[in-house]
Formats: sequence, C-alpha cells, structure tokens
Amino acid sequence: MSGAHPDRAREIQSYTIGYLIALLLTGAAFGAVYWQSASATVTLAIVLGLALIQMVVHFRFFLHITLGKSSRADLQLILFSTLIIVLMVIGTLVILLNLHHRMM
Repeated sequence: MSGAHPDRAREIQSYTIGYLIALLLTGAAFGAVYWQSASATVTLAIVLGLALIQMVVHFRFFLHITLGKSSRADLQLILFSTLIIVLMVIGTLVILLNLHHRMM
C-alpha cells in the first residue's frame, strides 16, 4: 500500500505543474491581446503559438501522452482525429466560400 503513495504524489505534482503552465500560457495570451504592444498579425501569431504550446502541455501533463512506445497508439489516434477534424473544417469552408461566390 505504501508504494501507491509516491505514484499518487507524483501524479498530483504532474497535474499541478501542468495546471500552472496552462494558467500562465492563458494569461500570456490574454495579456498579448489586452496590451496591444504589436500589430494585429503579430498578436495573432503570438496567440496561435501559445495555443500550440498549450496543446502540448495538455497532452503531456493531463493526457499523459509522450513520444514513448507505450503511448504511440494514443498519439496516432489523436493525430488521426485531428486530421479528420481539419478535413471537415476545410470542406465546410470550401462549401461556404463556393456558396458565397455564387450568391454574389
């Protein structure tokens, strides 16, 4: 029973570190938008970069997905799901832009 406590403490520590990093990244994104210190294009690039970093943090600290052999199947599932979602969004945008072009 005593072997479970270090694993649980390590898991709680991992969640806490992930939460703090995600909180800092979210605050940085809000700060970049609130204090407009750069142009709109640069601010958008900063927010998108912070979002990608936050995705990696969520994968690592909350979903426990790493590049190790034990979690490759989970990573492949996430990548395939992302591909399907991107294809659906792009297809929807193509249809909407085509309809917009025909209406004008």
